[in-house]
Amino acid sequence: MSDYGEPIHETWLQSDGMLPRRFLRPVLEFTRIEAAGGILLLIAAIIAIIWANSPAFESYFTLFNTELDIRMGPIHLSESLKDIINDGLMAIFFFVVGLEIKRELVVGELNSFKKASLPAMAALGGMIIPALIYLAFVIPTGDPEAIRGWGIPMATDIAFSVGVVALLGSRVSVGAKLFLLALAIVDDIGAIAVIAVFYTEDLNFAYLAMAAVLIVVGFFGRRAGITSMVFYVPLAIVIWYGFLESGVHATIAGVVLGLLTPVAAKYSDEQFRQKAVQVLDRWDQDYASPHSAERLDQDALELAAVARESVSPLDRLEHMLHPWSSFVIVPIFALANAGVRFIGQEASFAEQLTSPILMGVAVGLMVGKPIGIFVATWIGLKLKLGVLPPRTTMATIFGLGALAGIGFTVSLFVSELAFRHELFVNEAKLGIFIGSGFAGIIGALILWLIKTPSDDASKDADQLLPSHDAT
Repeated sequence: MSDYGEPIHETWLQSDGMLPRRFLRPVLEFTRIEAAGGILLLIAAIIAIIWANSPAFESYFTLFNTELDIRMGPIHLSESLKDIINDGLMAIFFFVVGLEIKRELVVGELNSFKKASLPAMAALGGMIIPALIYLAFVIPTGDPEAIRGWGIPMATDIAFSVGVVALLGSRVSVGAKLFLLALAIVDDIGAIAVIAVFYTEDLNFAYLAMAAVLIVVGFFGRRAGITSMVFYVPLAIVIWYGFLESGVHATIAGVVLGLLTPVAAKYSDEQFRQKAVQVLDRWDQDYASPHSAERLDQDALELAAVARESVSPLDRLEHMLHPWSSFVIVPIFALANAGVRFIGQEASFAEQLTSPILMGVAVGLMVGKPIGIFVATWIGLKLKLGVLPPRTTMATIFGLGALAGIGFTVSLFVSELAFRHELFVNEAKLGIFIGSGFAGIIGALILWLIKTPSDDASKDADQLLPSHDAT
């Protein structure tokens, strides 16, 4: 028997038990999509770099700097294509992040202090140490704008880090994979807080108040039982616009809306079974009726509605939006933001490679992340805040910490917010590429070479459960 009271057998992961059905299978599906999305993200970034340094480089910058004028009723936007991507499309990405944070906080690896404390401690160390390393490189320059980039090496890219872990297969236990996912989720929470607090422009309290009132309207609409997207989608767009005009970065609206999305379905499993039986019993009666076609259609629609409301809004929205986020939005973001031009800048490529900003970002990611996560986890264990997952050693934690140094998506995002000087943005992005690349290689090598406790790796995916003490 497992710590959750479920029998462990070869097909436990595919069983109808509460834990695999409500948590593990959605999490594993999430990681599979993230891993596949990471490949497209890498391809898009490579295309952007080649395009930005090709003879046709002007077309790259002209395209993404194209000004667009968009009007939707009272909403008027006059932004570049790049800004629309960063402020608009990325709000959907952050909405999906908010959904996953909500799942982890309610039913996942962060739903209790005992389970969340160790990965949270590790994530905190993995944010503080990279920021301090960055500041150690940049403070001697005395440039206030350069110092603003301290948030860049704090971020972990879930898509890339999970993608590397997926390539390693059974060499990394499921418990260790869940630890990395929980750590990355906490890291996302930290990054969101940093963006909201430290990279917010001058506040317009009128727009912020409008967004807050509409959030309350959405909350009470949910409590009143309103489930139609016709109500929530326009509301979400206006809330996003309120954040955009308020000075708080618009993507924070996506996170807030994700956190407000219900995890619980309208009907429980037992209620769904009872209602389905009632509809099917009526179906049998209507089928025998001489004028049954219209009533059968009504029965089918009712059964479909019952089935839909037996799936939580969070699961429905994540199932619908997550592939779009991973396979469309994030690659488009990478295409628009990864195009760093190595030549024709104020400083030569060699000078950029030795700049304090680049060094601070690169070293923060590839050195600060694994050291910060390793040391913080060790301290957490000494303080008895939790225990390591099954088949996980401190060497595994160091390897996972190195993979967490793959910053990329959110790091690129923060670099655009931190700097106004184009040269600083380019240096930061080069640091992200170098630091993330080395972090991924180092992390993969460590996890590939270390001996994982227990040789029963082939059964890991189906049999291993995180205990209540794990992570």
